[in-house]
Amino acid sequence: MTGTSSDLTRADVAELSRLLGSGEVSAVEVTRAHLDRIAADDGRLGAYLHVEDDAALAAAAAVDQARATGAELGPLAGVPLALKDLVVTEGVPTTSGSKILEGWRPPYSATVATRLAEAGTVLLGKTNMDEFAMGSSTENSAYQVTRNPWDAERIPGGSSGGSSAAVAGHLAPWSIGTDTGGSIRQPAALTGLVGHKPTYGSVSRYGLIAFSSSLDQAGPMARTVLDAAVMHEVIGGHDPRDSTSIDTPLARLADAAREGAAGDLRGVRVGVVRELGGEGHAEGYEPGVLARTREAIEVLAGLGAEVTEVSCPSFDLALPAYYLIAPSEASSNLARYEGVRFGLRAGDDGSRDLDEVMAITREQGFGPEVKRRIILGTYALSSGYYEAYYGQAQKVRTLITRDFSAAFAGVDVLVSPTTPTVAFPIGTRVDDPISMYAADLCTLPASLAGLPAISVPSGLSEGLPVGLQVMAPALADDRCYRVAAALEAAQDAARGHRLLDELGTPAGAA
Repeated sequence: MTGTSSDLTRADVAELSRLLGSGEVSAVEVTRAHLDRIAADDGRLGAYLHVEDDAALAAAAAVDQARATGAELGPLAGVPLALKDLVVTEGVPTTSGSKILEGWRPPYSATVATRLAEAGTVLLGKTNMDEFAMGSSTENSAYQVTRNPWDAERIPGGSSGGSSAAVAGHLAPWSIGTDTGGSIRQPAALTGLVGHKPTYGSVSRYGLIAFSSSLDQAGPMARTVLDAAVMHEVIGGHDPRDSTSIDTPLARLADAAREGAAGDLRGVRVGVVRELGGEGHAEGYEPGVLARTREAIEVLAGLGAEVTEVSCPSFDLALPAYYLIAPSEASSNLARYEGVRFGLRAGDDGSRDLDEVMAITREQGFGPEVKRRIILGTYALSSGYYEAYYGQAQKVRTLITRDFSAAFAGVDVLVSPTTPTVAFPIGTRVDDPISMYAADLCTLPASLAGLPAISVPSGLSEGLPVGLQVMAPALADDRCYRVAAALEAAQDAARGHRLLDELGTPAGAA
């Protein structure tokens, strides 16, 4: 590490923390390097909706001043980060990717934002997203399309695509995403990152602009498993302001990642989910994705894990169940955007009554996908249809939870591809909602059951990233980090060996 701007934006959080703590670089230098990278590259990627240039540099300078005076600082003081634009942040524009909240500056901050600020991190800005987190490609943002740093003609995943593009494109060392049906794990997989959806209730939802209240969870997106675990430890834990918050201490997540990186998985029982890309269930899955998944599983077995196949039949029903439950909850949550209390107010020229103003505001403020899901959800909850649709979907949700319980009676973790395909070209699915929704086939079961799940890079297919998903029982997030870190370390070692082979044996080496 030389301390150049390029080096600083390519460093992981653990390295940045070391450099900052030792005084080799200043927080201002690290922040400025990332802001310069954003200025140079974000016009191409479209990762950010708002950048906090002056405020970020001021916060970094305050960290440097505190460090110079001998103040006791945490290990993350001065490390920059990005927040998905549905994480409410006091005084910072927060839109949830929607015109209906354009220009809104919240008077308070979400718990996850507060905890990261208290750890001394420096906010670079707010990242683009599918409007109200409804999408799998970040093409549904009301403001701009975000592009994949691996191939700018392809999507970066969604709905946390701005966060994934920022981290994969070295415009931030890590970021907060949110996951309702896969919106952390899917974009992480498609951009070569680590993304973890925590156990539902283990990270506060206070201050997250709601999509589906029984599903939404904030979590880390990072370039290494350890970095993700460290961020998770900062943002996790009980919060009395969230009625769904679990009053149970977090497991030692960073320690689990370090243990996994040692490469010993003896005694760990890994279940391969047949319904997620296995025999008889491979339709829609790209061969390259399945090949990388098999290879990753072989690596886990080589590290001592006991691998077996398990069947979870109800997983085949996760997609239709999700697209009844989530839109139903969204139709209720989005009713607050009526053009009266905050946000956009359209058509109020004095000639219209309140109902007309509300209708015009929603027509102009909500995009097509949000309208589609509000209509779906309202219909599913309507009199005469509630039990036939929403009620039946909740019964399927129970069956999926039972399948997980049965599987975890015999294994410690479950694995699958994170996504059926690699990142697809921009524009190819925008007019085909069913095809777009299928991007979340593998991530939906864990979301519906409220269980922890992580995506970790597992190689490339046609030059594009593939992710392996690791799922664990409720509150066993540490298992996800241990297994993911073991795979990451083994793959890093394999890449190192291949590089040495390509370069040839150094002179004088044994």
